[in-house]
Amino acid sequence: MESRITENGINYVLVGDYYISEIGMKEETRPIGKYGMLRKQYLKEHKPGRFSVLVIKGELDQHLADVDEQARNMVEKLMKHLMEVEGVTEELKRQDQMEWVRKNNGIKEMAEEIVLREYV
Repeated sequence: MESRITENGINYVLVGDYYISEIGMKEETRPIGKYGMLRKQYLKEHKPGRFSVLVIKGELDQHLADVDEQARNMVEKLMKHLMEVEGVTEELKRQDQMEWVRKNNGIKEMAEEIVLREYV
């Protein structure tokens, strides 16, 4: 399928499996990262109606960028909080770098798991 077509003087762009008119379409400039792509896969598999509505309205990329941004921000906040609770400090980093890395990786995994369950 062609990515763009013109019919009756109206330009259409291919979005997913549908052609959407370019009238009123906003170009999303924010990147769609890991969490946005996971959200897209979730919508396709578990919420096909919602996915289709977003595609038809031309709002899918904006939605995915919003979810990605919110998820990344939440991971950062959770990591900071969990590092305080677990006592992962710069002092620990100076004393035992391997222990600091191990704890930091564990905290990142916990934070990502929480965010994936709640946001994606």
